[in-house]
Amino acid sequence: MICLLGSNRILCLLYLLFLILALILGYIWWQPTKGGTNPDVLPVVLWHGMGDTCCVPFSLGSIMSLIVEQTKGGYVRSLEIGGNAIMDWESGFFIHPNEQVDYVCKQLQLDKRLAKGYNAIGFSQGGQFLRAVAQRCPNPPMRTLITLGGQHQGIFGLPMCPTLTIRSCDYITRLLDDAAYTPEVQSNLVQATYWHDPIMENKYRQGSTFLADINNELIINEFYIENLRKLKKFVMVQFLNDTIVQPKESQWFQYYTSGQNKVIQPFTESKVYEDLGLNKMHRQGKLVFLGVEGDHLAISKAWFIQNIVPLLLEK
Repeated sequence: MICLLGSNRILCLLYLLFLILALILGYIWWQPTKGGTNPDVLPVVLWHGMGDTCCVPFSLGSIMSLIVEQTKGGYVRSLEIGGNAIMDWESGFFIHPNEQVDYVCKQLQLDKRLAKGYNAIGFSQGGQFLRAVAQRCPNPPMRTLITLGGQHQGIFGLPMCPTLTIRSCDYITRLLDDAAYTPEVQSNLVQATYWHDPIMENKYRQGSTFLADINNELIINEFYIENLRKLKKFVMVQFLNDTIVQPKESQWFQYYTSGQNKVIQPFTESKVYEDLGLNKMHRQGKLVFLGVEGDHLAISKAWFIQNIVPLLLEK
């Protein structure tokens, strides 16, 4: 896909080969699970974002090691979609979220170390994917869900695509602008499944094959509400200077007021606030909103240790 859309086939092929090599080396060096010597802390499950993979050392591999270190041997599983590094990377763009969530639910049920419960951290789109896991798959039980830059109300703009060429990203953006809700695009482009057009809300609700469902925008699924309420905490982290997620407020479950794309509607006035049972979770103190200065997923080790690790150590 990248090489077909690149302006220079040779450079694009070299880039692709470099990426494949990096993914293979990352897979060799960082396996999808680490730790497991400390049974006194809940295991942690991670789900990477677009353009990333489960385990490369310069990304989630380092997060895994940090969590193991800070929890003194806690078990960490970073979700690898499809069983190999290449498919895992492709999943961020081309494998429908419903298929991914179904695969993850089955994998988590098979992992005996998670049987008594686990905490979950989703990075970027991995945040709403893990929320779908919490709503659709209550066993094993998820205790605390932490989403870093998750797009819970979707996006209406894609200015940059991590690890893709500019031309490829421009092509994806044009698809989203022109044909996001066609069956073909919904089936083959992950970002289309949470593309939320606030100007054409009915078209979004009828055409979205993922986000509209998990946000209870088509029918009120009481099973989703019941399962989400089982969370001890639902922690949403917004990157206050985000240049990738538009609008950035989606990271706090906010979105544009219907009919325009300028004014953000207050969280408590949104339809999803009641339709997904977030109102009751809010009153119970289960919703936590954290803001961090910086661009998308730009967090420091110190910030992670100070703000995220204590959540993982709670009993």
